[in-house]
Amino acid sequence: MNQATPKHSLKDLQTAYRIYFTLGALFICALVVSNLIFQKFFSWDFFGIYTFEISVGLLPYPITFLITDLISEIYGKKKANQMVTTGIFASFFSLLIIYVGNATTATSWSPVNDALFSKVFGATAIAVFASMTAYLLAQYVDIHLYHFWKKLTKGKHLWLRNNFSTFLSQFIDTAAVLLLLCSFGEIDWSRFGGLLVGGFLFKVLIAALDTPFLYLGVYVFRKKFNLSEGEELQLDV
Repeated sequence: MNQATPKHSLKDLQTAYRIYFTLGALFICALVVSNLIFQKFFSWDFFGIYTFEISVGLLPYPITFLITDLISEIYGKKKANQMVTTGIFASFFSLLIIYVGNATTATSWSPVNDALFSKVFGATAIAVFASMTAYLLAQYVDIHLYHFWKKLTKGKHLWLRNNFSTFLSQFIDTAAVLLLLCSFGEIDWSRFGGLLVGGFLFKVLIAALDTPFLYLGVYVFRKKFNLSEGEELQLDV
């Protein structure tokens, strides 16, 4: 696997850093929001083929895997792992803020009273713990498998490493978070099987659909920074 050479100017590296931080902001936003809104579930009839029953927290979550795959492809394994670790700290910091907010007493005229606030955010601690445990395992598996396939294919077949790494990591994520939520009594065990199948199939569907967007992003990066197939930007200079 090739590494970037001195052909990249200081201006190029500065631009690359700005893009990396922008992607990081989107990644952290999607991750934190998915943990905050997870308690709402909805059904989605997929053209009469299958009816999904999934949490709205899954809607932004696949974005995080698309971003880490893009970071892995362009910036390398180290930068992808750094983004994952940053996301963990951001999630736990958001949990601390919620705890402080929940500890306060609402005024009599507050549009959101204490009971409503606790009902919406009361399970956030468990959700964050379950999500972060599953997320940590799944994301590191995703990044490791992504680079395994990248090395094995010598930087070719982008679709293969994008989907094969995401499919397994998404199954691990879905199974782990449901196991923890059911164990803590947040979700009844009778719903485990349906939510596991629905959540995993939804993530697989999204992973397949986002492949063209990954190709587009990689194409733009390669053209912008004059990267060859499989080449990575070396930001740690």
